[in-house]
This record gives sequence, structure tokens and C-alpha cells, in this order.
Amino acid sequence: METGLGFSHFLAQIDGVGISVLVLLLSLSIASWYLIITKSIANYIAKRRAEAFIKHFWSFDSLQAVSIEFKNTAPNNVFAALAKLGIDAAADSKIHSSYKLAAAGGKSEFLTRALRNGIDQEATRIENGLTLIASAGSAAPYIGLFGTVWGIYHALIQIGLSGQGTLDKVAGPVGEALIMTALGLAVAIPAVLAYNAFVRRNRIWLARLEAFAHDLFVLITVGDSDESNSSPRSSSSSTAEATIDAAYERSRQ
Repeated sequence: METGLGFSHFLAQIDGVGISVLVLLLSLSIASWYLIITKSIANYIAKRRAEAFIKHFWSFDSLQAVSIEFKNTAPNNVFAALAKLGIDAAADSKIHSSYKLAAAGGKSEFLTRALRNGIDQEATRIENGLTLIASAGSAAPYIGLFGTVWGIYHALIQIGLSGQGTLDKVAGPVGEALIMTALGLAVAIPAVLAYNAFVRRNRIWLARLEAFAHDLFVLITVGDSDESNSSPRSSSSSTAEATIDAAYERSRQ
């Protein structure tokens, strides 16, 4: 038996406030799902490129070979960009150590600032969109609840005007108003789950990036100490090899 109740009947009964709530929930849903999909794809591509670069990076014989590689190929991931930034900063500090204000604190400090700046820029970049996803996850249930309260109020007014307060007359309008709560939860639940997943991924991503920056810092400073202490070579070479091996093992974890 056709009762005439349903979502289409609900749309036909709500007023301008209800329509505004629906439009707001729909906008939050579209925006959050757009960010969820695009960020998931971007994170997957970034992970694949980073893993390929790290494997390729540790196959080079020296940082000079890495520098030559960067002259022929532009970095396509943040790990490659950080390596290029560190190598360029080290070379720049050698040339302008006494004439450039940024390098006045010494090579180690200049290199540390450069690597830290690269990590901070990546942290800022990967947080884009998370505020909107978090806002959708936290605000959507309350927006839906407001729509439910307004819909129930509107339904009760109509029931009062009609003078029919029986259960069959109340159940339909109140049940339709509760659709707002369901819509709010439908928007919020995916947004909350996605936000938690992105936060965890970003934390792991930045931890790997900081570990790589530390290894890069050690490689650059050890390489310079080897060049400045060319004799005896045996102890410095063994130290450099041990440092590189330890850095490689950390990058694979």
C-alpha cells in the first residue's frame, strides 16, 4: 500500500531552513569526499615515488653522483627535493660561508636550517584539506541534529494546525525529520575515519622524512670531513662506510 511517505515527500514538506541544512550537508559531503579521494590518490603516488627514489638514492656511489643526477632530472617527490635541498645548501655554504648571512652560523647550522625548512614545508603541504575534513566530521552531526529539531518543530506545528495528533499522523512527519540526523551521520562518519587515517599517515610520513634528513645530514658532514682529512684515509673511510650502512638500514625500516 502506497503511503506517500519517503524522502521525496520529505523534500516536498520541508521549508527554506531545512533546504539550507540539506544544501550545507551536501556541500560538506561533496567537499570531504573530493578531498578524501584526491588526497588518497596523491598519497599513494607520493609513496610509490618516494620508495623508488630512496632505493635509487642508496645505489649511488657518492653525493656528487646524486648531484649530477639532479642536474639531469628534476625531483618528483619530497625525499628527492629534500636531498637536492641539502646538497645545494652544502655547496652554497662552501662558497658563501663568509659572505652570506644565512650561512654565517656555520655549515652544520645552515644545513640543519635548510633541511628543517624543507620538512616544515612538507608538513604544511600534507595538512591541506584536513581542516575541512575535520570540520565536516565534527560539525555534520550537529547540523543534521539542528535540521531534525527544526523538522520536528515544523511537523508539530502542522499537526497542531490540522488538529490531528494521532500516532499515524505524528509518526510520518517526525520520521521524515529524523532523516536529517541520518544525513548528518552519513557525512560525518566517513570524514572522521578519513581524518584519522590521514593524520596517522602524515605522522609516519614525516617521521620517515626526518629520518632521511638525519641520514642525509650525516652523509654530507661525513663526506666533508673525509675530504678535509685525506690522510690517513683508512679510519675515516671505515667510519663513513659504517655511517652509510647504518643510514641505509634505517631508511629501509
